[in-house]
Amino acid sequence: MASLKVPSRQANGTTASTKAVILVGGPSRGTRFRPLSLDLPKPLFDVAGHPIIWHCLQAVAKVPGIREVILVGYYEEHVFRDFIKDSARELPQIRLQYLREYQALGTAGGLYHFRDAILKGGPERFFVLNADVCCSFPLGQMLKLFEEKNAEAVILGTRVSNDAATNFGCIVSDPQTKRVLHYVEKPESHISNLINCGVYLFATETIFPSIRNAIKRRTERPRLVSYPSSEQLDASFFSEKLEDGEKNEVLRLEQDILSDLADSNQFFVLETKDFWRQIKTAGSAVPANALYLQKALQSQPEELAAPSANIIPPVFIHPTATVDPTAKLGPNVSIGPRATIGAGARVKESIVLEDAEIKHDACVLYSIIGWNSRVGAWARVEGTPTPVGSHTTSIVKNGVKVQSITNLGKDCGEDDEVMVQNCVCLPNKELKRDVTNEVIM
Repeated sequence: MASLKVPSRQANGTTASTKAVILVGGPSRGTRFRPLSLDLPKPLFDVAGHPIIWHCLQAVAKVPGIREVILVGYYEEHVFRDFIKDSARELPQIRLQYLREYQALGTAGGLYHFRDAILKGGPERFFVLNADVCCSFPLGQMLKLFEEKNAEAVILGTRVSNDAATNFGCIVSDPQTKRVLHYVEKPESHISNLINCGVYLFATETIFPSIRNAIKRRTERPRLVSYPSSEQLDASFFSEKLEDGEKNEVLRLEQDILSDLADSNQFFVLETKDFWRQIKTAGSAVPANALYLQKALQSQPEELAAPSANIIPPVFIHPTATVDPTAKLGPNVSIGPRATIGAGARVKESIVLEDAEIKHDACVLYSIIGWNSRVGAWARVEGTPTPVGSHTTSIVKNGVKVQSITNLGKDCGEDDEVMVQNCVCLPNKELKRDVTNEVIM
């Protein structure tokens, strides 16, 4: 039976009744985001002119009554210091803080470890967002469903192709009531094409007891949760004692908590028809950039470059960037701070990062040009478009799996008239000959 909820306190009260937690991960994760994550933590990577985590924070800030947002992860404290300062200026109504896990605790373990901070002020519910998700974040609709159904939990879901579904957490729901009947993380066979988007709304009085029960079950039936390496075998168990002597292990919402919540009658799914994708690999930043630029074109066109003969919208150009008027940009292009685009250059479906230079008559398609990298005159950097709705950024060429997006790391140089196609190039490399379908170490 559902527990009764206290009516929401007003936003102008002493404490807000809703909080938000953004899960930012840590440096031992994000290896798939290399070479970009070698120089910058993934949550701070710019997509559509703003850090990935900024898009999450903007969505949270639009929810009435949220006054506090907590970032949880295991990066060092200094990593988010500047972002928190900038956000305090931009969103003075939001108190943003970063809580660092002493080691990776998993998506549920981190919430449980910092439960006192989350429960401070007595919120009745809180949002949980994974920072590496790109979507329109319909948090207001989730909150409405939560209140209408007197829910204990609401999960954001979306439909994908049957082939792709088994790569995600799959949700079986009642189409009439929207109640979650069954949840399986990455099932071996097809059960549903409605998948977990990595955005949740939990009742505080339900989620923490659920995590605690999972910890107790683990203590009774201990098992290794990961096999990182023989040297780190001990790290697969956490020995910190909680109350009643439970062990604090890696606990994941997806594998350890959600399937149990589905046994309750008060777990619901909001199915979004809007865009959604994960930002896992470095290449996935390019389709995410396109999705966020398309959204900005509809909601905040003043942020984008004005359309013209040589600007095919949507295009974001940082105010400090230098773009020759004869260069043609777009669609779905982001140009970072102090970047330089030369005369007659063509840039399409790409991200050009800070201090990068694209010389005259060069062509950049479906690519990421790293910080302080240089593309020579008449040179070509080219990836391959992936189908709309595809959730992978790898393709098979000549029987070999390669990245569809070409990615030049930091401080790379490409000589004049050189072509680089479907390659990932690690930082500080000079490209003096044509290269195709390679990882350039």
